[in-house]
Amino acid sequence: MPKPGNVIEIKKLKKFFGDVKAVDGISFDVERGEIFGFLGPNGAGKTTAIRCMMDLLRPDAGQITIFGLDARADAPQLKKKIGYLAGEVSLYGNWTGQEHIRFVEKMSKPSKIVRQLVKDLSFDVRPKTKNLSSGNKQKLGLILALMKQPELLILDEPTLGLDPLLQNKIYEILEKSASDGTTVFMSSHNLAEVERICKRVGIIKNGKLISVDSVRQLKRKKIYNIFAWFAKKAPKDGFEMDGVEVIKESPDGVVLRVKGDINPVLERIKQYDLRDIEITHESLEQVFLEFY
Repeated sequence: MPKPGNVIEIKKLKKFFGDVKAVDGISFDVERGEIFGFLGPNGAGKTTAIRCMMDLLRPDAGQITIFGLDARADAPQLKKKIGYLAGEVSLYGNWTGQEHIRFVEKMSKPSKIVRQLVKDLSFDVRPKTKNLSSGNKQKLGLILALMKQPELLILDEPTLGLDPLLQNKIYEILEKSASDGTTVFMSSHNLAEVERICKRVGIIKNGKLISVDSVRQLKRKKIYNIFAWFAKKAPKDGFEMDGVEVIKESPDGVVLRVKGDINPVLERIKQYDLRDIEITHESLEQVFLEFY
């Protein structure tokens, strides 16, 4: 049975294409009202998993429930609750943006926020979509996904092709949606945006889910660089510790790279006649790369 606080529950999901294991037994859940990041490089399996969630692909094994309903058997009912942005936005080339918006309103109901979305994203609704740039097609796809004010947003690379100012505007819109009760599931390969707006992250590699954690916990796994200079000759030994790598040595100093808890290393350094020390940390992106 689905847990009351979960909007999405995925259990042992598999999707193979011949010998290619695009999604290989992944399991995770997404809580109501959170912004969940689905993180991985291109080809990791993000889009395949999302297409299974949207019943655009049929899984080979596993179970997907959304709002307690089966993603396959109850797909027509679920799509009324979901705003979806595909990785490649499909539009009717001879229609204008305005015609797309009117079509969505006829299929559901008039939108209270579509004018504000058009304004916020600086989108011109008049040109035919076949004449739009990829960035403007992305804007329209986002407007169509958001305008229904759905209970769940499923977004595949939502800021792809947008400039930094518009990316920030999208983050604000998604944060506002989440604060109003919408659950947001978004795939990304952009560490900065995941760090900016996501509460939790699932990291996928070669079809397998290798970590599901809060962004806060991931940050605690930071990688530190310690530059230490000593009053006398630098110690040649003493830093053979788990997670510690000696990057560089000089007659009076040492550079250490530390994964995880830095305190045991600092305690060891204190044992020597220390002249100066500098500590920096690598980005969350570098932490992510450690998974790969």
